[in-house]
Amino acid sequence: MKLFYLGWMLILFACQTEKSMQKENCDSETGACTPVSLDGVSELQDLLRRNELSIIYVGDPMCSWCYGIAPELKLLKEHYANEGIQFEIVSGGLRPGGGEEWTEELKGFLKHHWEEVEERSGQKFGFKLFERADFNYDTEPSCRAVVVAKDYLKGELLAFFEAVQKKFYFNSEDPNEVIFYKSICSEFNIPFQDFERKFKSKEYKMATHEEFVLNREWGVTGYPSVLVKRGDELEYIARGYSTFDQMKKGIELLK
Repeated sequence: MKLFYLGWMLILFACQTEKSMQKENCDSETGACTPVSLDGVSELQDLLRRNELSIIYVGDPMCSWCYGIAPELKLLKEHYANEGIQFEIVSGGLRPGGGEEWTEELKGFLKHHWEEVEERSGQKFGFKLFERADFNYDTEPSCRAVVVAKDYLKGELLAFFEAVQKKFYFNSEDPNEVIFYKSICSEFNIPFQDFERKFKSKEYKMATHEEFVLNREWGVTGYPSVLVKRGDELEYIARGYSTFDQMKKGIELLK
């Protein structure tokens, strides 16, 4: 898989910086989480041009509102698959690098926020993560896993994304460790040794950063975001948590 061109690979890699995790800025009113800013360049304007009309989901597996919206996205994808409309995923990059100290204050903040998402969306959370003595809330590895999974999955990529979310948010396991993905790879018939090699490679780290930069170039300022691409144009149909009916109405107005 090549999501970038060799001529600027090293420039892009040099632009990656490990970000200290700011306190997760998630808004219960809009149902969106705001990502940190990134330095970098992107030349992926042709990434999705192969489809004249497609739905693009920009999200991060470790974004709580992205977990909340997951059942609604599944309905959206399945509904428009019947009309031959492609459903694409671009990894967001909410908190690449993480780095914030795992304090009682941070754990309390996150727990309260997760409870808000659970109440609004109906998605069930597990809270054993907050029993850990230490945890780095780095969202880059889980996004990288989704980028790697694109090599193996087409129609099932959203299901892979959801499996990562559930294992983190409900089972409270650590997506920063490659072993986290072994059972998920087995579920989707992905050869784990090959997945692991790619997951650890510089190539896929750069490809993941490329997607982070791309969605920021598009003007995406919060996750989840759902857009419709028509030719070279992108139109938002959701900025933050939305229901299937709300997103469907937005798409029908554009068609």
